[in-house]
Amino acid sequence: MDIVVVGAGSLGSLVGGLLAREHDVTLVGREPHVGSVSENGLSVVGTEEFRVRPGAQTTIPQRADLALVTVKAYDTAAVATDLADCTLDACLSLQNGMGNEERLAAELDCPVLAGTCSYGARLREPGTVAFTGRGEIVLGDRNGGRSAVADEVGAAFRAAGIETTVAVDMPTRLWEKLAVNAGINAVTALARVANGALADSPADAIAVDAARETAAVAREQGIDLSDERAVSLVERVVGDTAANHSSMYQDISDGRQTEIAAINGYVADTATRSVPVNETLAGLVRTWERHREQ
Repeated sequence: MDIVVVGAGSLGSLVGGLLAREHDVTLVGREPHVGSVSENGLSVVGTEEFRVRPGAQTTIPQRADLALVTVKAYDTAAVATDLADCTLDACLSLQNGMGNEERLAAELDCPVLAGTCSYGARLREPGTVAFTGRGEIVLGDRNGGRSAVADEVGAAFRAAGIETTVAVDMPTRLWEKLAVNAGINAVTALARVANGALADSPADAIAVDAARETAAVAREQGIDLSDERAVSLVERVVGDTAANHSSMYQDISDGRQTEIAAINGYVADTATRSVPVNETLAGLVRTWERHREQ
């Protein structure tokens, strides 16, 4: 399969590198990373160690079988516009937050799949990505149900050795992921702590309340997500990734814009009643973003 990975940062480079062991892959990202990959190949270190030589460039090619989108949520609209000029058979979003698939589908003529990914990655230096933990990619039709396109993409990922599940309940899976991100990302970013710190008081109560509020909003949207399920997922991820720093923590540490609008901000904006924990977390992170360069 001919695959273009749009957003060759940490996750995009790792998944693209894994896929490149079996498929023709082009990484689309920024310099100096793509220049280093183009010249010397991509080094994957950590959980697995290998070197592959995918294509690497700063612009989207004219044709691909699959576009794998891993950019930050705030860049989705611009990427969707750029991808509209690329002939594609399918597109898969592996992004944080909600609303990405809808933005892509509004611009593209091909099927747009939804996905989640629990693989751990960290871009160590240009040309090198650290594989920090095994996980799973779950993908499927963004509206739910069976999808022949999803089955084909899932088979291609498994052929490259990626643990992959093709699911028929992606709307629920996306809200479950949102509950986890709402509970973990902003709390760890603001407190500047690793995920494992959320197992202790008082951070655990904040994370749990954010997840419960998210589950309540999901139910307003017709998604069957109980408070207990949302909380258990947060607790599981906190335990499984105790030593990790969330993506939002990494963004704040590096002085970058965060995905708060697509996570806690999305919960607050979608809710029909007050969700004070998500509103507070979103407000604090947005305040930091507004003043981060002052």
